[in-house]
Amino acid sequence: MFQKYKYHFALHLIIFIWGFTGILGKLIHLSSEQIVWYRCFIAFISMFIALKLFKLPISIPSKKHFWATLGVGVLVAMHWWTFYQSIYLSTASLGILCLSTVTLHVTWLEPLLFRKKFSLLEFFMGLLVVIGIYIVSDDFKGNEFEALIWGLISALCAALFSVFNAQLVQKIPSTAMSIHEMGIGFLFLTGVLFFQGKLDTSIFEMTFSDALWLLFLGIVCTCVSFIVTIEVMKKLGAFTVSLSINLEPVYTIILAVIILNEHTLLGYKFYIGATVILLVLLANGLLKRRMS
Repeated sequence: MFQKYKYHFALHLIIFIWGFTGILGKLIHLSSEQIVWYRCFIAFISMFIALKLFKLPISIPSKKHFWATLGVGVLVAMHWWTFYQSIYLSTASLGILCLSTVTLHVTWLEPLLFRKKFSLLEFFMGLLVVIGIYIVSDDFKGNEFEALIWGLISALCAALFSVFNAQLVQKIPSTAMSIHEMGIGFLFLTGVLFFQGKLDTSIFEMTFSDALWLLFLGIVCTCVSFIVTIEVMKKLGAFTVSLSINLEPVYTIILAVIILNEHTLLGYKFYIGATVILLVLLANGLLKRRMS
């Protein structure tokens, strides 16, 4: 019985772990730039060790694809940076809900960049997500509006790197692509911290719990989850994985209520809007399955 469903169990465990990454934005007492700087560095080192250990490809032979991968790595770093900035200014629940607009961005980005046929259904679903975001933000004020803007920028960056990664993964090994993206993400954030005047010895000042959470974020939430997802996708297929990932916001909100008591900070409109968004995501996945 367990053998039959072990890959489904592994998939949902990984999605649950991804849902926890938003919570870490509140548990780690560092700036959003520092969190992502450490995440990229730790993920790069752990990925290098894992890929060498399992003898998986690391190099990118084509210069064209090499530079394209580095560009996507900057987008990944920007996505994480703005995501944690949104959480820093508001709540983990809001940060993860903003990422639900990724679907809308992909709807117009793919036809624009790669001449893919425009999907009216996907665009309509994306508009429903926007309505959900409007309901969520109806009673926002102060930092919450700024957090919403950062969250929506994060979603745009996520849509961009998702679209470009989908093209690159057909031409180069996903393992090589990911480790290079982590490396350039680390270098990009190093530059950001340098120009902010934050690249000094103070960057290494943190509590013991911060250090443990950063290791968990870089190794488990990034490196291990990536390698396991590749194996799961081989067994279950890309569609099942992408459909199941829609549950990430659900896991994040549940964890935010249990661990951070965010239900005391959020009004009833947030949960109405969140329900609309999550139902749209589920319906979108089910409709695509029927159409395929």
